Amino acid sequence: MVVSALHRKLWRECRQMAGQLLAIALVIAAGVMVLVISVSTRQSILLSQHEFYQQNHFADVFAEVTRAPNDLLPSIAALPGVNITESRIRAGARFQLEHFPDPIQGEILSLPDYAPELLNRLHFLAGGPPTPGAGHEIVVSAPFAEAHGLNVGDTVTAILNGRMQPLSISGVALSPEFIYQLGPGSIMPDYERFGVFWMSRQALAAAFDMDGAFNSVSLSLQVNADHQHIIAELDHRLGRYGSRGAYTRDDHLSHRFISEELAQLRVMAIVLPTIFIGVAAFLLNVLLTRIIQTQKQSIALLKAFGYGRWYIITHYLQMTAMVLLAGLIAGVLLGVVVAEPLAQLYAIYFRFPEFRFALQLESLVVAILFTALAGVLATFRAASNAAKMAPAEAMRPPSPARYQRTFLDHPRIVNWWQQPTRIMLRNLRRHPFRSIISVLGIALSGGLLLLGSYQFNAIDHMLIQQYRHHHLMDLELTFAEPRPLRSVSTLKAIPGITYVEGFRQVPVSLQHNRKSWRLLLLGLPESSELRRISQSPAQLPADGVAISQYLAADLELEAGDRIELTLLIGRQQQFSLPIVQIVEEPMGLGLYMHKDALNRLLMEQDTLSGAWVLYDKSQAEQVFNALHQLPYVASIGQISRAEADIRFYIDSTMLGIMTVMFLLAGSMTFAVIYNNARIMFAERQRELASLRVLGFHKIEVAKILLGELALLIALAIPVGWAIGVSFAWLLTQALSMDLFRIPFVLSSQSFALSALGVCLAAAFSMLLMLRKIWRLDMIQALKTE
Repeated sequence: MVVSALHRKLWRECRQMAGQLLAIALVIAAGVMVLVISVSTRQSILLSQHEFYQQNHFADVFAEVTRAPNDLLPSIAALPGVNITESRIRAGARFQLEHFPDPIQGEILSLPDYAPELLNRLHFLAGGPPTPGAGHEIVVSAPFAEAHGLNVGDTVTAILNGRMQPLSISGVALSPEFIYQLGPGSIMPDYERFGVFWMSRQALAAAFDMDGAFNSVSLSLQVNADHQHIIAELDHRLGRYGSRGAYTRDDHLSHRFISEELAQLRVMAIVLPTIFIGVAAFLLNVLLTRIIQTQKQSIALLKAFGYGRWYIITHYLQMTAMVLLAGLIAGVLLGVVVAEPLAQLYAIYFRFPEFRFALQLESLVVAILFTALAGVLATFRAASNAAKMAPAEAMRPPSPARYQRTFLDHPRIVNWWQQPTRIMLRNLRRHPFRSIISVLGIALSGGLLLLGSYQFNAIDHMLIQQYRHHHLMDLELTFAEPRPLRSVSTLKAIPGITYVEGFRQVPVSLQHNRKSWRLLLLGLPESSELRRISQSPAQLPADGVAISQYLAADLELEAGDRIELTLLIGRQQQFSLPIVQIVEEPMGLGLYMHKDALNRLLMEQDTLSGAWVLYDKSQAEQVFNALHQLPYVASIGQISRAEADIRFYIDSTMLGIMTVMFLLAGSMTFAVIYNNARIMFAERQRELASLRVLGFHKIEVAKILLGELALLIALAIPVGWAIGVSFAWLLTQALSMDLFRIPFVLSSQSFALSALGVCLAAAFSMLLMLRKIWRLDMIQALKTE
């Protein structure tokens, strides 16, 4: 009987406040949906990666050399902790397809002739490995084959070591080494212009004069092996053969990019749901506190009739539970619907044999526990305080509030305002805490709107900085081996090429404070016009290096410090160089010095690793044909294509998610403002009805209520901007990674969209409130205590 009576009261109040409760449930659903999407996508990538690595024996340690004899392998295999050792040949090549005029670069690796690979095994989607001893067959990576519609039996033309050779496709495969398939110097996959290929070892050794030798070695290690000791021993044994330094799986290019994306998803799974569910908890607390304040006498009567403290607490917690349950169900359903399509976007870039998407039970459990905890914490204290009240105390009407004159009541000021305006201002002044809570709630939603719009402008600014201020070339040419300075003259002589700059780059390892990074040291020409490390041409000093700010912060370096640098070519010399400049770069990691100074370090004459080119777009075909004829050009990178690829990647992954966030923030803004409007109306029904009895028209009464809401919104907008700026800064710091750093750049458009979103939500809420004001039952309202 007790339960039945409280349940009837609960259902009656839920029907009366259905709009408010549904609005809060919508905010909870948004947070749960983001949590389900982020956790499920991250776990799907992790599961697919783990299975591919295990089934295809992805190596633990890698090393590249110039040329080492096969006789060296037994000594490497004998190192303590080494499980399996496998050598191979690895080389760059260029490819041509009849139906595709653009330059294609590729990486070609050897396969054992008469046995399967021990490490980094291929997963064949079609066909199989080359016939043993066949020099005319090749295996093609699946992304490249799909981009060009290639199948088993088709022919591609390869330029191997300067010699053109037609090759027949024997198989299409995926490799655990190239889940994220990147070309040299790229940060985004371009499946049409870069591919990975595999040939029989005998054929590849003959093409590159590598009989009885290898230039790449992979190792798998035992469970408790000392990685650093093995790397040191490997570097010692391979040093005389031109080693570029051994490295672990963590530094492997494909694995590192996947790890960065997983870290980004982890941040989103923590930050965004916390914001949404935190706001929902705040709204629940405000709503329940105000409900209990208006129901003090009802609570006292319930206690007087024998309802225990726990019954009353449970009654209000049940209201919270209904809201939480509605939000959880809606959030999980939306997450299930949206999560898989968003996860499949990652499958475009991370190529697994099987992308194992499954809704993770872990994400559902986390969502339920986190949401339930937030809801209980938000409402338990208010419900407990209500249950503690003695019946006699609760039945007593509240003491009249004590008011005093303020500057608003000064005779010289009071006449500035009409009576309705004075009513609005006095009400806000007499309830400062309630007004502050309302402003804060609206400001939080406005801040989330600013955060959502900020992402769009910041990413566009990042790409403009990268491709309009730092990379001004049309093409980036990479040479197969260092070339003399006269190669620039050869390139300038090609019809259609208008400007050429040569550069020198070498792989290096940086060490500082027990941290290390492997990257390329780029030697720039004096006052480079095509590759700027600042927004205007800047002269690098004759000695010393410039380093990107992200890298300097990670290594805890400042201008004037010295950095230990090890060349990963030749004799692997070590140098200590001063840092002369720290530069802001939106993408990648940069280490720069003067080209002539780099050549002096290498004890070389004027040599180049490649060149940057501007060309006449109307003569593009002639330019590319001429570049194809140069055997020393290993790769041709198109900067416009690189920009288009990264824009597509960001648009389809990060901005896709942020678009959902922006829409959810907009719905949450309406929920917050509508809740405030409903609570204000519920609290002031008697006051509004009294004004109507005194002769105020409906429109005048509406102006008082809606004007008060408008004042709160006007105060909340700048506070929301401040909150949004804080959210944007925190998210920018959390999402900074090797691939790119979203700049902390706020435009007037972001502030305008935030304010506009709040105003539109307010306008819609006011329209709903007008309907209630017009239908106000004055007699019933005046009976209310």
